[in-house]
Amino acid sequence: MTTASIAWADPARASAFGRWLAATAPQHKLHANTLRLASADASFRRYFRVDAEVASGSCIIMDAPPAHEDCRPFVKVAGLMAEAGLSAPRVLAWDEAQGFMLLNDLGAQTMLDVMAPPAAVDAIAQPSAAHHALYLDAVDALVRWQLASRPGVLPPYDDALLSRELALFPDWYVAQHRGITLKASQRETLDKAFAQIKASNLESLGGARVYVHRDFMPRNLMLDNSGQLGVLDFQDAVYGPISYDIASLMRDAFLSWEEDFVLDITVRYWQKARRAGLPVGDDFGEFYRAVEWMGLQRHLKVLGIFARLTLRDGKPKYLADTPRFIKYARATCARYRQLGPLMVLLDEIEGNETRVGYTF
Repeated sequence: MTTASIAWADPARASAFGRWLAATAPQHKLHANTLRLASADASFRRYFRVDAEVASGSCIIMDAPPAHEDCRPFVKVAGLMAEAGLSAPRVLAWDEAQGFMLLNDLGAQTMLDVMAPPAAVDAIAQPSAAHHALYLDAVDALVRWQLASRPGVLPPYDDALLSRELALFPDWYVAQHRGITLKASQRETLDKAFAQIKASNLESLGGARVYVHRDFMPRNLMLDNSGQLGVLDFQDAVYGPISYDIASLMRDAFLSWEEDFVLDITVRYWQKARRAGLPVGDDFGEFYRAVEWMGLQRHLKVLGIFARLTLRDGKPKYLADTPRFIKYARATCARYRQLGPLMVLLDEIEGNETRVGYTF
């Protein structure tokens, strides 16, 4: 395959890429005629794979149009991950002005691929011993990442950012996707719930802060040829609540686990983190509550993001997984009495009958 075989919306960018690849290939021993599409993500970034005379046999090229994507955070966080001892893409060459980047290849198989999740959104995956081992590897990587944390290095995951993320739910999921205009009483319910969620996320566990990947889940974890777990899609990393990444890992966008498995892995993470000196607290019950409330913020944010990807960006495949996040959000609301009004509102938005049975 050649550069001409890759679809380009902008002929000028296609020409610029061809020139960059021709100049870069000799230095890094790339076989430019083997170029093929590797993947595209929810942003404007695309990834190509090209054969090369390196140990892995190939390299990855990132196509990130500068008008839409700033690669500087990616480069910065890649360095932080390397310092933390994680397997993450190394930047081999970078044309910052044009948004072309050459990376080492961590492989083509994600942790999600290995686990082969069930196709149905409402299906519950059944964990095996191999799944358990993979998740413990992910937990080990997460603890290493968090142990490397330093304040003032990454952007803060603060009230302003939490508010912007939560606003995606009413703005895109409710108004744009569902076509619902919230009544004043419903908006008041939502605003009160948002305030409670933000307070919990910012204040629980003594306000403990670490590096946060922000999308730490099996689709962004790679298994290389040696079986080592590599980390991708980390450019949006921030400095924020320690509960976030474990919530993201265990309440996945593309597969759901039975609660016993979620609890098992979460408590093992908590034990490892506590032994490592991370600020997860001495009470697992308190920690798990923080994880659930942090997860709720993520669920509402993702509902908005998936709606926006469909309606604004023309990427409808993500919207198929929104029922999973509604289910996650309802499960958390059903567990905590103060979130009861939010559960009623979610059911009004979805057209469901509310069934209440609080745990706390």
